[in-house]
Amino acid sequence: MAGAAALLLTLNAQASALSPLQPEDIFQLQQATSPVVDGSGKRIFYLRQSMDIMKDQRRTNVWMIGSDGEQHRPITSGAMNASSLTIAADDNRLAWVARDDAGAQIFMHWLDSGHSAQLTRLPASPGNLSFSPDGNWISFTMKVPAAPETMGTLPAAPKGAEWAPPPTVVDKPVFRSDGVGELRPGFTHVFLVSTEGGSVRQLTSGDYNFGSSLSWSKDSQALFLSTNLAEDWRYQPRESDIYRLDIASGELTSLTDRSGPDGSARVSPDGRALAYLGYDDTGLAADHNRLYVMDLASGESRQLLDDLDRGINAVRWSTNSKRLYISYDDKGDTVLASTDLSGRLKVITRDMASVAFGRPYSGGQFAVGGRDVIAYTVGAPYSPAELASGRGSEAGTQITHFNSNLLESRELGKVEEIWVESSADGLAIQGWIVKPPGFDPAKKYPLILEIHGGPSTAYGPHFSAEVQLYAAAGYVVLYANPRGSTSYGQAFVDEIHHNYPSKDYDDLMSAVDGVLAKGYVDEEQLYVTGGSGGGTLTAWIVGKTDRFRAAVVAKPVINWTSFVLTADNTPFFARYWFGEMPWENNEAYWKRSPLSLVGNVTTPTMLLTGQSDWRTPMWETEQYYSALKLSGVDTAIVRIPGASHSIARRPSQLLGKVAAILAWFERYSPEQQAAE
Repeated sequence: MAGAAALLLTLNAQASALSPLQPEDIFQLQQATSPVVDGSGKRIFYLRQSMDIMKDQRRTNVWMIGSDGEQHRPITSGAMNASSLTIAADDNRLAWVARDDAGAQIFMHWLDSGHSAQLTRLPASPGNLSFSPDGNWISFTMKVPAAPETMGTLPAAPKGAEWAPPPTVVDKPVFRSDGVGELRPGFTHVFLVSTEGGSVRQLTSGDYNFGSSLSWSKDSQALFLSTNLAEDWRYQPRESDIYRLDIASGELTSLTDRSGPDGSARVSPDGRALAYLGYDDTGLAADHNRLYVMDLASGESRQLLDDLDRGINAVRWSTNSKRLYISYDDKGDTVLASTDLSGRLKVITRDMASVAFGRPYSGGQFAVGGRDVIAYTVGAPYSPAELASGRGSEAGTQITHFNSNLLESRELGKVEEIWVESSADGLAIQGWIVKPPGFDPAKKYPLILEIHGGPSTAYGPHFSAEVQLYAAAGYVVLYANPRGSTSYGQAFVDEIHHNYPSKDYDDLMSAVDGVLAKGYVDEEQLYVTGGSGGGTLTAWIVGKTDRFRAAVVAKPVINWTSFVLTADNTPFFARYWFGEMPWENNEAYWKRSPLSLVGNVTTPTMLLTGQSDWRTPMWETEQYYSALKLSGVDTAIVRIPGASHSIARRPSQLLGKVAAILAWFERYSPEQQAAE
């Protein structure tokens, strides 16, 4: 007994010697993404993401590891940002996209020799790379520029004159995109390039976009893809069908034809069947992908897993074409599972790791190779995504550990699950509590409620740099999945169909009450923040209650009318989130706008938005700021220069966001206000 007591004291001493996560640690963390398994099942290739502290950028390089965890080595190194990794059927050649001095290009690497070469000199960025089964071609997608629209004719400028740029014309319903800005005229098409390099050949044409994933027929004579070829496709943001593209003739043959999106096409290894995802579009604000299999000889499709009330994220075939591997989100977890062609489902693991990094969103990535070896992102609340390897329908084991050296010296906030009943109607709501390092249940801690965006997405027990930094600063952090979140079934999502915000407010307040009931949170020190849809809910919350000492509203929607008419995808937002245009039912838009409640707000409320955000444009933030100022509420705007809606894409932006939020909350802490 004395020995056991001594061991316990030693372990406690070691734990107390650990330090919390530090802001500069963010630059040391890495994660695995985009796994690819070769045809033998012996080698796994993946993209390894790291942080460049000098350039303040995420860097992505290609790495290789044996499925047994041995022979871990880089394929590329340095300041690269590789993407679209794929492998040839001969298991000897890898291809990926990376930048040269002229822009993004296709590169190929020969595994037997270790040589790499640049295959292309393209005018625009390629994507969706795929080797043909015979190994002779790489298909890819790329935007083809079109002549800009003009209005009127200008006289020719004199030689040597320095005239202003000519006027530009906008005549499309979608003319800019978050993260891109103003859209240049043009359309995305499908191309081929020989695996020996040389000229490229364009396979599709017309004023349509062919930007989907590409899957080859077994005989290398056709590609399967998804697109929308309707005359009014610009006004159908969800619509797409699957087509067969004949390589020799360029002929497109429609394989699906329904109202709704069909995509993610995958040809079976035996070439006889096509798996794909989609659903019937009934106008719901958010819907679930279902799984379908088509017999290519007859063209007949059937749905598998029609009793699985979860949206399917991705699908892959088994080597023998008799099973399908899928991933889906369930109660915040990301599940890897398989099914036979009769629809008998087998869960492989619930431990897939998200690659979101900043906030604890669900989602993971996986691949299947020879002998049905599976590679997937794995992790826990205490590490960014690493790689695991398994086989068949058995869960795998973790084979990378590139974050352990740092994280073993850090004490992270402990993550605990919580379930509460909503005060609105008793609906069960799931959440997670993150306790600060060194947590003492006898103390009283301040609490941060952190709200996810979407609104139809989901948080889960996944690593979150932002949440862990809040916990390291001494806060208990609560995040939850209110009604409208995914991973609980379609009915749960539909609770906020044309009704957001609404009872999701009650769900979140009930989650806060559930934590308060545990006795270790100071009810006089409650703070709230969230981004995008979470920012909208944060603004809604401070318009409904004064229980929070301070709030940070990040990249919100404040006025639904101005948002729907100015955001980057107006045809989608108006049609699916409201079902009516603002001028048809302005009352519905107004009563769901946080701006309508601004007269109730007394909570000090900071706003935080990227200056290049076109999803929830800056003027949404500015409207709320001006309204709060006119109402006499303490407020400020923190603008993130160069940031889009992905406000924390660069490491320093993530740290800047966290620092600003913590500083605002500290400003209104009891200690700070007493000192003033």
